[in-house]
Amino acid sequence: MVGTNASLGGLLELTRPVNALVAGVLTGIGAFVAGGLLAAPAAAAAAVGATAFATAAGNAINDYFDRGIDAINQPDRPIPRGAVSPRAALAFSAALFAGAVLLALTLPALALAIAVVNLLLLIAYTQLFKGLPGVGNAVVAALGGSTFLFGGAAVGDVAAPGVLFVLAALSTFTREVIKDVEDLEGDREEGLNTLPIAIGERPALWVGTACLLVAVLASPLPYLLGALGVTYLLAVLPANVVMLAAAASSFRDPTTGQKRLKYGMFLAAFAFVVGRVALEIPGGI
Repeated sequence: MVGTNASLGGLLELTRPVNALVAGVLTGIGAFVAGGLLAAPAAAAAAVGATAFATAAGNAINDYFDRGIDAINQPDRPIPRGAVSPRAALAFSAALFAGAVLLALTLPALALAIAVVNLLLLIAYTQLFKGLPGVGNAVVAALGGSTFLFGGAAVGDVAAPGVLFVLAALSTFTREVIKDVEDLEGDREEGLNTLPIAIGERPALWVGTACLLVAVLASPLPYLLGALGVTYLLAVLPANVVMLAAAASSFRDPTTGQKRLKYGMFLAAFAFVVGRVALEIPGGI
């Protein structure tokens, strides 16, 4: 029993269920791109479940640590409004982490190592990394990108998923920086030291744009390495255009820029899926 002062709706809300579901889907994409979704369905399913549980647990424990700030800035969240007690939130997070660990223990050594590192980062993020300029963004980016890598490692191939991890991490870092610019005033009032506060808005945006440019330049690697064919290369071009345009627009309108960048990131993940599907079709390219 998680706790007496906890509603089921409040506990579910703590997990950010949509985010947890999306993280699980991204892990599934990693397994699919590696060619193991059908070849090793049990491992792929365990990886998807572990990712969803870990993401949900991380969201819950972040709400536990942020409960003081949320009482002022986000009073409608489950803990401040009394739907879930801090103790219940902590216990619920621990139960979810335990579920993630149990599923990860069924996976190969590399996947297990990735899971352990990610779990430690999720637990330590709010307390250790969130307030460090750029470092918190990098941790979030690594966690987001690693879902693809984890899916590939679960089924025994990290070549294409590894490239997808790098591209996703770099573009996620860019989006996190843009979001910090968007939230600049509020973060300053809360005493946070984000990258835009530490070095200025435009320099921070240039740092993010440089990271995105590296990702775009690296995007042909799966084709050049022979992991994916021409279909992938053609499909990833529109994603690159959308993401670069989003980064440019963020200098004028950070809110619009980060939203467009998110769409571009989804298009990039879709390009990997299309590229893998093309390989599975006889005579595909």
